[in-house]
Amino acid sequence: MSLIKEFKDFAMRGNVVDMAIGVIIGGAFGKIVTSLVNDIIMPPIGALTGGMNFSDLVWKISEKEVDGEIVATTLNYGAFIQSVVDFLIIAICIFAMIKAMNAFKKKEEEAPAPAPEPSAEEKLLTEIRDLLKEKK
Repeated sequence: MSLIKEFKDFAMRGNVVDMAIGVIIGGAFGKIVTSLVNDIIMPPIGALTGGMNFSDLVWKISEKEVDGEIVATTLNYGAFIQSVVDFLIIAICIFAMIKAMNAFKKKEEEAPAPAPEPSAEEKLLTEIRDLLKEKK
């Protein structure tokens, strides 16, 4: 029974829950970036390169006939290029977000903290000092 309790304590820690949320949001963000690359960025690049679709770029290593069909062994470097572009866009977005968060955090740190209110003892000592000044 202690193993179940231990696992529950581990799973409900703040860091684990935060990490799970980050993974879920990261997966959704990855889909958005993949769509951005495939549907918005790559078509104009393909048009500039003569209508070439990068995901269709392959290098045929060999061809064989199997059961009346020609089967080719290919190296799909176009899909690799598209994955590299996906990665670069994700890296740039994450860099921009972290830079913005650091700038926001820096502004918070630069804001002056209000002066702490004097303690009851300090107030009493101040009153005594003021009374002694008045007697002179």
